[in-house]
Amino acid sequence: MITFSEAQLTAWLAPLIWPFLRTLALFTSAPVLSSRAFPVRARIGLAFFVALAAQPSLGQQPVIGMNEAGALGAVIQQVGVGLAIGFAIRVVFAAVELAGEVAGFQMGLNFASFFDPTLNTQSSAVSRFFGQITLFIFIVMNGHLMVLLAVIKSFQAFPVDQNFLQALQQMKMLDLGVNLFASGLWISLPMVGVLMFANLALGIVSRVAPQMNIYAIGFPITLTVGLIGMAATLPMLDEPLMGLMERALDVFSVR
Repeated sequence: MITFSEAQLTAWLAPLIWPFLRTLALFTSAPVLSSRAFPVRARIGLAFFVALAAQPSLGQQPVIGMNEAGALGAVIQQVGVGLAIGFAIRVVFAAVELAGEVAGFQMGLNFASFFDPTLNTQSSAVSRFFGQITLFIFIVMNGHLMVLLAVIKSFQAFPVDQNFLQALQQMKMLDLGVNLFASGLWISLPMVGVLMFANLALGIVSRVAPQMNIYAIGFPITLTVGLIGMAATLPMLDEPLMGLMERALDVFSVR
């Protein structure tokens, strides 16, 4: 009769459990992968497959038994790092949506807002449009593969141990959020500049011809100018988005 000891089972399963938990935590927070259209069973199966396929590249992992004192700390660390990676990618999406929110405010389309079930809040039409375009670009440029690669590399920058607070200190997520939201304002800057000149021209027209109803012609003009600015800006959105993705994922690579 073939028997296995607890130490043998721990040595076999421990290198697989920790990548599985980190990847599964990523799938619950990252865009696209955390979508409601992605079934929970499929997430669990894909997370297990990624953890199994990544075993040759992970190297020697520490063996921490489930009955040991450090097991709870290791679980918290894996879940925390996985959620942090997904949060970093979501911040990239939020930065582009911020650019759409600023542009929509200048265009006068902020009144066209509706409930966004993914964020459980109100969002404008322009912000939602920028979010959908970002989602398409993310899939086309294989952003989901970049995220999975970041999970594998994160085991070199944040190896399996029980010190999650130290890992959180090394990530510096607050600095990352500041830089990404500043980049979102830079993305919206061309559209804001064009709309500012349009509003300046409308102001001059209202002073030169006071009898003209500037409110009747102002909204169609700003809307048209804003749409032209969006059409000119969107083809160039892939480069800043790629730069934001690389900046966010570099946090979880070996420094």
